[in-house]
Amino acid sequence: MSAIILTPSQRKVHRANAHHLTPVVMIGQEGLSASVTKEINAALNSHGLIKIRVHGDDRLAREQMFQTLAEELSAAPIQHIGKLLVLWRPTAEKEKTVDEDRKPGPREFKVLKYSKRGGQRPEVRTVKVLGNQRLSAGGQVKRAKPKLKSIKKRNLDN
Repeated sequence: MSAIILTPSQRKVHRANAHHLTPVVMIGQEGLSASVTKEINAALNSHGLIKIRVHGDDRLAREQMFQTLAEELSAAPIQHIGKLLVLWRPTAEKEKTVDEDRKPGPREFKVLKYSKRGGQRPEVRTVKVLGNQRLSAGGQVKRAKPKLKSIKKRNLDN
């Protein structure tokens, strides 16, 4: 597998996104092992953009690790600054299953309540309306009334 090659502007965007991240994987004095590579691969699968901290002091060894990880895991090397390495790999889009029987969830409405004095701003309230409720003209939430059956149908059921 080969490393992903990005343009400098794409690397710049990923570098900015990685700024606030904390290192997900730490590589100790022993260096890069199979279990560490497996852990980095799992982190790339779940996050896409990760930071790795290397505790070794040898700069050449860190650069070699950086290139090796990018090649083995088919990831893009984003940044190597000090003892931090930043790698990126695009994450696979997750397919959402559509449930036919699922009913709509709660809806949110903004209700304006105007002041009796004309010079004040209206009060804005966010109201959550559930499936069996409705919003009245005055901005109150009311339960939906049960559907009434005709007298003939009620007599048939009895």
